[in-house]
Amino acid sequence: MTHSGHLLSTSLTSGDSSSPRIVGGHGVWFELADGREVIDASNTAAPLGHCHPEVIEAVRGAASAPVLNEGWTWAEREQAADDLIGTAFAGEDWVGAVRFFISASEANDAALALCQALTGRAPLTTRERAYHGGAGLARELTVQPQWHGGLSSQAKGVLAAPRLATVHELPAPRGARVTGQPDPTADGGWIDQARADLAQSAAVLIDYSQGGTYHTPAYQDQVAGLARESGALWIADETVTGFGRVGGWFQFQYGQSRPDLVTLGKCMSAGGAAAGAVVMSRELLDRLDGTSWQSYSTYRSHPVAMAAIRAHLRISARDGIYQRAAALDGYLLDGLSKVAARHPSVARVDGRGLHWTVELHGPDWRDWRGQESLPLASRVVGRAMEAGALIATSGEQTSLFIAPPLIVTEAEIDAILIALDHGLDLADEEYAAHAG
Repeated sequence: MTHSGHLLSTSLTSGDSSSPRIVGGHGVWFELADGREVIDASNTAAPLGHCHPEVIEAVRGAASAPVLNEGWTWAEREQAADDLIGTAFAGEDWVGAVRFFISASEANDAALALCQALTGRAPLTTRERAYHGGAGLARELTVQPQWHGGLSSQAKGVLAAPRLATVHELPAPRGARVTGQPDPTADGGWIDQARADLAQSAAVLIDYSQGGTYHTPAYQDQVAGLARESGALWIADETVTGFGRVGGWFQFQYGQSRPDLVTLGKCMSAGGAAAGAVVMSRELLDRLDGTSWQSYSTYRSHPVAMAAIRAHLRISARDGIYQRAAALDGYLLDGLSKVAARHPSVARVDGRGLHWTVELHGPDWRDWRGQESLPLASRVVGRAMEAGALIATSGEQTSLFIAPPLIVTEAEIDAILIALDHGLDLADEEYAAHAG
């Protein structure tokens, strides 16, 4: 663990060369303290890029609002809910209501607790290699080993905080569009065990990108059907994939099934303020009739967050930003296929729209026992930044992800791929040394 002055550093990427000091930003670019500008190639919280003038204007206007907790009526809050449902969920007639939160972690925690209360069941289900946040029950369903909420070091391994719930893991549909690995869930051999696990569970929470796992619509529909059959509620975690990251407003819309709850966060306010949300079906809303959902927070539905959400929805709908990832999907697929073919150090590449994962040969993610001082993925990031793009790691030792703002151009994507290509030269050198 490092610190700068009195600030404790929590960067996912190790090493000073891969964790630059940022002093400003505009569009898809970061301005660094040393005077350079680099492309922000991995930031799912900035769908409209950095410092969008309309988001800035909305946030400034909301700064004059009174201090309001979530229990007091505020017109802007009601309008934000109407905008979210009327714009991003347009045509989804099953949607009942929305409740705003401070983050997706908090939204997931509250949604899972609600499902436990409604079903009377305590166990929960997610899929292998999932990440759902670091708070409460959301942390419990974060099953990637590096995010147990404790401490890790190369010397002492993982010192994890005690677990709070029984968690079942479904197999992950981990095929790969670029490198051709088959989907291990395609044969359906996992379904009987999944049915048994869901019969005990209050809810199944699935996301669409974490751990480099990109679901097919068929997998979603199978899980949704098993959940409904067994009495478990289905929550779609669209923290990363919502608001256009994979093309269209949400990933769940590519399947036939529809969730009981959708959790949102990260990008929904376009970086204007911390925000999350739970969107609830009409069916579930009817079950809450006559009750009070007993959770409360001072800063949920803050006026600044509501203004930023409304600005994001207006801009994305007006300018078609939420559709751009679908249009660029083929361009990334082709470009990353060429990069992967040039680098023997690359083990797996998969993705959708404007979210892609590059996994390198090295320790299996299941065998993670504590952070190396400078993992291979972090060193690749440092090399890529020399070529002008800031790529992120996922906290694992061998995984990188590419997720630029949705306003990125093809020329800027080319620059990202050139930087990635440069960074992977280092990984190739290490791979050849180990192979030899």
